[in-house]
Amino acid sequence: MHEESALRYVAAAGVDIVVSLPCDRTQTLFSLIEASFRNIMVLREEDGVGLCAGLFLAGNRPMMHIQSSGLGTMLNAIMTLSVPYELPLPVLASWRGIHRERVEVQMPFNIHLPDLLDAMDIVYTVIHEAGDLDRIEGAVADAFEHHRPHVILVSPKVWEGIGGVAGSPPVSAPPSRHRDVRLVYERTIPDPLWRRADAIAAVAPLFTDELVVTNLGNPSAELYATRDRPEHFYMMGSYSQATPIGLGLALGQDRDVVVLDGDGSLLGTAILPVVAAESPGNLTIVCLDNGSFGSTGDQLTQAYAVADLELIARGAGFTRTCKVEDGADIREAYRSRRPGPFFIHAMIAPGSARVPPLPLRARDIRDRFMGAVWSPAMIQTLFG
Repeated sequence: MHEESALRYVAAAGVDIVVSLPCDRTQTLFSLIEASFRNIMVLREEDGVGLCAGLFLAGNRPMMHIQSSGLGTMLNAIMTLSVPYELPLPVLASWRGIHRERVEVQMPFNIHLPDLLDAMDIVYTVIHEAGDLDRIEGAVADAFEHHRPHVILVSPKVWEGIGGVAGSPPVSAPPSRHRDVRLVYERTIPDPLWRRADAIAAVAPLFTDELVVTNLGNPSAELYATRDRPEHFYMMGSYSQATPIGLGLALGQDRDVVVLDGDGSLLGTAILPVVAAESPGNLTIVCLDNGSFGSTGDQLTQAYAVADLELIARGAGFTRTCKVEDGADIREAYRSRRPGPFFIHAMIAPGSARVPPLPLRARDIRDRFMGAVWSPAMIQTLFG
């Protein structure tokens, strides 16, 4: 079976975790991935970019498996996270739109993929025939050796063969979906009297051994100005990827992980149900909710007067959440964070502190952070 051969090459390249969003033309491959690797299902492909970044920073060797149309949603995250921070990202993509494509709308984007990847200087490998599957191992190895994205475009022809129909996995009955859902939720959302910098100043002194991911823009600058540590992963781009990075870190190692995220970022991602499903006990998300896009001029988000991020987290499957209104509240909540995943919803007012821009380059942030997470032997193995 060609799918088994493909995964042997993936394993030979050292991949230990696969982040997936399925394609209907690789159903057998997907079922074998679930049987052969630790598999994490995401709901948006771009969240897989952050998740793989966090997994790698924790010392793992992740790979993504998607259909190629998902590359369209991933490009910003790739170019603002994987590329500038020099993080490996092997992507095994079912190349839609080129071989016996039955879905008309798959064609306009996918037929131009090689040109698009060339324009973005993203390395890729094309596999048109089953006899070329051995190239997978080298492509994955290249991503880790050169610390860069490497896309592997696999034609459905590889799986479908001469007959033109891909094999289907054995059909098994899903587990029972029965469950009882009980929720009594009453909250008063006040007019906040403190700002994001106040919340960061209240919680940052409590950090000891935790790994901290902070949202892009002003939150990173405010945390750096308040308290800098090598264990801080400061984001400078890749909107909505703070919590995916934190999830990858939490799943990939045992130390506590804290994400300082924002309402705009969390409303723009589909990661909260994934966090709840994976349920890492060492993850705390602090949602600094000022109801605005705080790094672009405080334009109001839907969280300002409509959406309740704590209730959204509850609906996503979190069982431990709380709402905090001041420094004493957030310190008390933070000290009770284990077991997670724990969602702390901090209601704050719009406005940013006057602090200098972050003085670090992306690669500097990566190197400091990995030095705090990895053993010297691990760093020597990867970087020489």
